[in-house]
This record gives sequence, C-alpha cells and structure tokens, in this order.
Amino acid sequence: MILVTGATGNIGSALLRELHACGVGPLRGLTRDASRATFPAGVEAVEGEFAEPESLKPALDGVRSLFLVPRLGPDAEIIEAARLAGVEHVVLVSSVTVQTHPYLGPAAENLAVELLLKSSGLAWTILRPTQFASNALMWAAAIRDHETVHAPYADTALPTIHPADIASVARVALTEPGHRGRTYALTGPEPVTARQQVEAIAAAIGRAVPFVEISRQEAHAQMAAVFGDEAADAVLDVTGGDVNDELLMVRDTVSQVTGSPARTFRQWAAENAGLFR
Repeated sequence: MILVTGATGNIGSALLRELHACGVGPLRGLTRDASRATFPAGVEAVEGEFAEPESLKPALDGVRSLFLVPRLGPDAEIIEAARLAGVEHVVLVSSVTVQTHPYLGPAAENLAVELLLKSSGLAWTILRPTQFASNALMWAAAIRDHETVHAPYADTALPTIHPADIASVARVALTEPGHRGRTYALTGPEPVTARQQVEAIAAAIGRAVPFVEISRQEAHAQMAAVFGDEAADAVLDVTGGDVNDELLMVRDTVSQVTGSPARTFRQWAAENAGLFR
C-alpha cells in the first residue's frame, strides 16, 4: 500500500495518475473531503487532517510507503504516526532552498523536517525541487480578465520545474530500488524568465498578454498583504532578489532518475491553457 498525501494538489494528483497508469497498487490518496476527490478508478480516497495527526491513523493502516508533503501540521507527530503504523519508506518533498538559501525561514523549516525524517528510523528519499511552473497560476485571474501581468525580476531566468516531473521522480523512488537514503535536487530542463513564462502562456491561449515589470517594493507590498512580510521576502529572494549560481543551475536529475527528459515550461503552459482563458 502506498499513501499519497496532498493527493489533490499539483504533485500528488500527478503522482497518483502515474502510479495508477503503471499498475502500481494498492493506492490510497489522503484528502480532507473524500466526497470531493476525483482519483483514478481503484484508488482509495481516505480522509485525514494534518493538523490532527490522530485522524491519520486510518489512512496509515497497512501503508508501506508514504509520499509526504510537509509543514501542513505537526511534522514530528505525523512522522511518528507513520513509524508506529509500520510505514517503511517516506518520500518527502522539501525545497532546493535548503541548499541555496538556508537563512530563509521556510528553508530552515524544510530542513528541520528533513532532519526529523532522517532521525526517525524510517527509510527516506528527499526531493528538493526548485520553483514550480504552477506558480504561474498566480497570474491566472489577471490573464483571464485581459489585464496586465505585473512581476518583479522580469528577466531573471530560473530552471522552473513542471510539478509532474516531481511526481515522476517520486513514483520511481516509491517503486524502484536504489533511491532510499538519497536526496535529489530537481529542476526543469532550461532557465526561463517571468517574461518568457507570460509569453509561453500567451502562445498557449492564442492571444497577447501584456506584461509590466514592477519593483521589489511594489511586489513586496502586494505579497505581504496576503502572505506576510517574511514569506514575501523569501519569495522575492528566490525569484530574483538574491539568486546564486546554485539556484540558477540546471540539473539533469529528472532524466537521470526517470529516464525521460524534464518537461518544459511551454509544455506546462499548453497543458494548463484552459486555466488562463
């Protein structure tokens, strides 16, 4: 039994589809509301709430391998619940910022979860992806309304990753030998700027999308109103304000682990064009 947490999210939903398509089973997807979850036929939908680790016991019953999205509840208790349930192997989604920006609060939190897992006695595989292609969905409402997209650091190129590639690496780590005790930094196949992302979305939906670069101060004011000052600073640092060679590095980890080339941002934009129309 494999349990996928975050099963309705960008990575978890893609992972369930891949595992199901490969004939892997039995499979279980964790969701807050099983009645609203749409999983592949034969995937068991189970309800649980990360903030209440006790609620995860039924979902963990009989599970051998766990795909874990962290920082959604008390991670120490969640990992301990997995250990007590007899889980053998956990594939954890962390972040490349653990390597590139360890001083940031979210990076320190991710590192703390990594260390919790490593000290738990469970077998582990850690995935450290870079910026998600799906982060571009923050522009979706403006694009649908034919408004201008505003973004800072318009020409800073990051090796943005398709969430399905994270899922593909997770699928291999969950089902094939040789990946326990490994940490994988994951990127897309090429650097892509915010300006190029908007151009790719425009090509996918078949119309021009106006784009204007804004200052860090303007972007911070918008983000802080929603996420708070610390989170806004963290996002801005890793999207252009404090980039370094390690953050900009294109890695071939996806192709090395999966045997298939990493998907481009243009592919993600084409697949998700309907969300911007």
